[in-house]
Formats: sequence, structure tokens, C-alpha cells
Amino acid sequence: MADNPSPPANPRGHLDDADFVIALPHDSLHNVELAPTPPRERKWGTFEIFNVWTNDVQSLAGYTLAASLFVTAGINGWMVFAAIILAGVLVMFFVNLSGKPSVKYGVPYPVVARASMGVRGAMFPATVRGIVAIFWYGAQTYFASTAVALALYAFIDTPPTATVLGMNWVDWLSYAVVAAFQILLFLRGLDGIVRFLNFAGPAVYVVMVLLLVAIWWQAGSDLLDGVGSLFGGDKTGGAAVNAFFAVVGTMVAYFAAVIINFGDFARFSRSEREMRRGNFLGLPVSLTFFTFLSLFITAGAYIVFQDGQGEPATNPAEIVGAVDNVLLTVIAAVTFFIATVGINLVANFIPPVYDIANLAPSKINFRIAGVITAVLGFVIGALWVVVIGNAGLPKFVDTLGAVLAPLYGIMIADYYIMRKQRLNIQDLYSRDPGGTYAFSNGWNTRALWAFAVAGLFSIATVWVPALADLSGFSWIIGAVLGAVLHLVVMRGQQIITSDADR
Repeated sequence: MADNPSPPANPRGHLDDADFVIALPHDSLHNVELAPTPPRERKWGTFEIFNVWTNDVQSLAGYTLAASLFVTAGINGWMVFAAIILAGVLVMFFVNLSGKPSVKYGVPYPVVARASMGVRGAMFPATVRGIVAIFWYGAQTYFASTAVALALYAFIDTPPTATVLGMNWVDWLSYAVVAAFQILLFLRGLDGIVRFLNFAGPAVYVVMVLLLVAIWWQAGSDLLDGVGSLFGGDKTGGAAVNAFFAVVGTMVAYFAAVIINFGDFARFSRSEREMRRGNFLGLPVSLTFFTFLSLFITAGAYIVFQDGQGEPATNPAEIVGAVDNVLLTVIAAVTFFIATVGINLVANFIPPVYDIANLAPSKINFRIAGVITAVLGFVIGALWVVVIGNAGLPKFVDTLGAVLAPLYGIMIADYYIMRKQRLNIQDLYSRDPGGTYAFSNGWNTRALWAFAVAGLFSIATVWVPALADLSGFSWIIGAVLGAVLHLVVMRGQQIITSDADR
């Protein structure tokens, strides 16, 4: 069966909703969440795409990672700043690639993955992606809870000392409040979440600017000098260059979960042009501004509140708490909470819901998959302090990125190089043995082998001491290796394309 070119356009140049209707879908591959999104239901423009990235960038975990890299990279703070901006440009390029097929065909990532992995084999990468997202969901839930705890501590004279799994009763209460709030927000549906995000993004920037002004007022002229000296680092020459690109790699890995499944959001874009514009404003532009704020707030807080002693605070909730202004503390806590919850639902909740629903579409709907995600994420977040967080946020980020990277490389190589950007939208939902993506009983075992080899090596760069110099490059290595191996193992496999598109 031949691959179908992009859906035809009517004489006015608009896509017809009928082109996105699946004629004979198989129950195991289709439900309302996985079905193609027709043009009339696509409501996202530049601002909505921009705001997805704005909230992802400015979450508490995003700030903590950026601040941690300033502290631990061993190079000048300005070099770290430049490395993070470069990472934003690269991520923009990567998501433009992964989002394009979903804009064209209106399908989420688990469906796009069927082209490279097979209609049944795509359950594997979708499951891997879902597991990684659930880990991030739990971690971000914990980080959001620190903002709620910050607000509560502002009214408590003597904080409790007894802890369970590293958290006292205030921390646990805050964690439970965040978990419950996220579920209530989820029940409002995607449109409600998007409206929530549209408020959260600008609000957090307002608070961060006010926080910087308050800190700069106290630090005075020492702040500008401190940015270069406090994060001066001791690496020079080749070691400094290696550290620079390691920061780039780690920041790319931070966005890995969204890079691979960006199609889950792009499918709602009104056009590829609006998607690209939103990616540009939300990544290089927004990330530059946010990193500037992170750099100066971290340095200023180190000067003003720590007198340049010890390790600089990397969690903005801790910094806000040190300002000793109850009103600012409460306002900042609420806005950080809102931003982290918003992006957690969009980037780390919605994707695994799609992925879990993809396992059994006829039995698992959006709501059931959401409950499963929330429960698993709650357990993971509860273990963050005593178990997962001990590895350090950069290593946590690199590990999850290393797992997902080969899947991205395989998807991109398959769609752009092998299939020339053409998919058969009907066969993506068909179990016909003669279908384009049937492979061997619905599984492309060659692609799975490519993922296994690339994934093992990219994960090894994070955890094997002998490969420590490559740890910051785990995502790039995994993605390139996955793409190359996929092209190699697929040699000899017949790839049918449409004569109409040539």
C-alpha cells in the first residue's frame, strides 16, 4: 500500500476536515485522543506554543537546573549563559523537525512513532516516553510543592523538624495540595489547562523581575562584578570548551521529553508557520531572558543573603524565603507554583496520558490514563528527596534524556530521510498485514534493535566513569547514534512512497 502525500487542499488552499477522518480504524489503534485533529479543531497560535515553552523554561526545576550549571560547570558564568542560549537554538531546530509531521497530519507522537516502529511496535517507544514523563511529573510535583511550603513557612515561627522520607508535615501537606490541585485542573480538560498556562507564563516573569530588582537594590554595584567572579570556574583551554558543550548537552537533555513528543502539542497548531514562530519566541528569546534573570538572581542572592559563603542557593523558593518579606514571599510562591503546575500538566502529564491510552485505546480512555499517571507520579515525587534527588538534578536530566534520545533520532531519520515526509494516514490506524506499517505482525524489530544499542551507549555515558567526559553529550550521542543505526538496519527494507508526491 502506498504512502499517502499530505492531505489534499481545496481550491481555496484550506484543508478539508474530511481528509482527517479514518475510514476503517482498528479498535486497538484508535480512540478520540489518538485520532487525527482536523483543521477546525486546531486553536493554537503563536502565543499558545510560545507559552508552552515559557512555562517549561521558567519552572522551578528549570531555574534550579540553570543555577546548578552556573555553580558546577567550572567555567565563567557568561560562558554558561551563552551555552544555555545555544541549547535553546538547538532545541528550537529539533522541535521544528518533530512537530512538522503532527502539524501536517494532525496526529500525536504515539501515532507518528508507528511509521518507524510499526503499528504495534510503537507501543514500546510510547511507553518509554510515558515512563520518563511520569518521572518528570513526579519531580516537578515535588518542586511545585516547595513553593507552597515556602508560603506556609512564612506564617510559621518554628518549622517542624520530624521528617518522613526527608519531608516534614508542612512539606507533605504542600505536596498533597499540589497533587490534588493538578488532578482538579486536569479534569477541566486541555482547554482549561491552556487558559491556566496563558496566565501563569507572564505572571512568573513579573515576579522574577521584581525579585531581581529587590536583590540588585541591596547588592548594588557588587552584582555586576560578582557575576563574572562568583562563577569564574577553574577550567581553561580544552577543558573549558568541553564544559561549555556539556552544558549545552545537559540543557538539550532537559527538554528531551518535550522534544520527542512535541507533536502532541503541534497537532493543535493552526499552521506550521505559527508553530515555528512560537518555538522561536519561546525558546531562544524566552530562554535568553530567563537565563539572564537566573544568573543575576543566583549571584545577587549569594552576595546579599549568604555573604559569598558556602554553596549558592539554586532553588528560587529558598532565595525568595531569604528576602524576609512576607508579601513578596507569598506572591512569589503562588506564581512559581502556578508556573510549575501548568507546565507539569502540559509537558509531563498530557504526553503519558496519550502514551498510556495508546496501549489499549478501546479500554483506556483519557481520564483513566490520567489517574494512572497521577498515582505513579505521586509515588515518584514522594521519593525525590531521599532517593532520586541524591543523584543530582543534572545527572537525573542527562539520564532521562539519554533514554529518549535514540527514539528521537529514529523518528526523524525515518520520517525525513526514509519516507521523504510522506505518511499514509489511514495505515497508521490499520492492522492489515499488507499495510504500510505492518512490518512483522505490527512490530519493526530492526528499529527496536537500533534503539537498544543506541540507548545502552547513551545511558552508559552518564553512569560509566570511563565515559564521564561524554556525560553532558548523552542526548546528542543517543539521537545521532539512533538515527544512524536505524538507517543501517533498515537497509534492504522496502519503503513504499507515493508516485503522486514525486
